[in-house]
Amino acid sequence: MRKIKLLWDFRGEDAKETAKHHTIHLKEFAQIENLSFHEIDIQEKNPMLFSAFITIDEKDMKTFRDALKPHRGELAD
Repeated sequence: MRKIKLLWDFRGEDAKETAKHHTIHLKEFAQIENLSFHEIDIQEKNPMLFSAFITIDEKDMKTFRDALKPHRGELAD
């Protein structure tokens, strides 16, 4: 099964801390809804742009997408 990475972008001086905080909510949502995931983390594009992401199975994509409204998605490695 393919894996999908859903991403939320945060910009500015507080982008890193905001992205880190967003990962807490991603984990909480997955636990409350009893949904599995592969990875939740942040990635740096540059010092003023960080993304929080969750990597999930393609079968769960619509559930996460519709509830959490990610900024974008991509196929995961």
